[in-house]
Amino acid sequence: MKELSNKNNLQVLHEDNHIIVINKRVGDIVQGDKTGDKPLSEVVKEYIKDKYNKPGEVFLGVVHRLDRPTTGIVVFARTSKALTRLNELFKNRETQKTYWAVVKNKPSQNEAKLIHYIKRNEKNNTSKAHVKEVPDSKMASLDYTIIKELNNYFALEINLHTGRHHQIRAQLSAIGCPIKGDLKYGFDRSNPDGGIHLHARKLVFVHPVSKESLTIVAAVPNEVIWNAV
Repeated sequence: MKELSNKNNLQVLHEDNHIIVINKRVGDIVQGDKTGDKPLSEVVKEYIKDKYNKPGEVFLGVVHRLDRPTTGIVVFARTSKALTRLNELFKNRETQKTYWAVVKNKPSQNEAKLIHYIKRNEKNNTSKAHVKEVPDSKMASLDYTIIKELNNYFALEINLHTGRHHQIRAQLSAIGCPIKGDLKYGFDRSNPDGGIHLHARKLVFVHPVSKESLTIVAAVPNEVIWNAV
């Protein structure tokens, strides 16, 4: 995939009149929050404004989010028509999402389907994955495969079936395999860049306007362990 150069160093994976897809870096927030840090949505707006010399306000719709320490594919809508249709696609789970994760402990099986009941704790912004249903929990499902054994770690490919809060992080932690760098979910030390080894690797969906099938793949960060994967 061609990456376009620009002053904000955005990695643009796909761009047309209706959508723009970015490879998010560690630490980027997709949408503004209480930190007051500049969100990725604003950076993308500036990129569009500069590239196309657009006067006035640039329309950009946030379709979905990735956690701040996570990297990979984020889709934005450039028109209201695309936003409405993309919202429906994501809500109805008419997308195929594939993630890569690096964990220290080897899962008990080389591949498996995990089903848990996720309960979110708003106070400390975490989620807990329970084996059985508990009050206010939501069913969460994914399947994983070990794709590479590294010196001290295991790389997993994960296909997500539901989109719960911190789902992959909580479910992998629940089976004793917290993601590298993820202190919040039981890993023993942080990564130097404050990120975690979770990457939104691939997204397959139907273009909201042209109706063609799109497959987007995002390169992993240029970092020793990811490079080994």
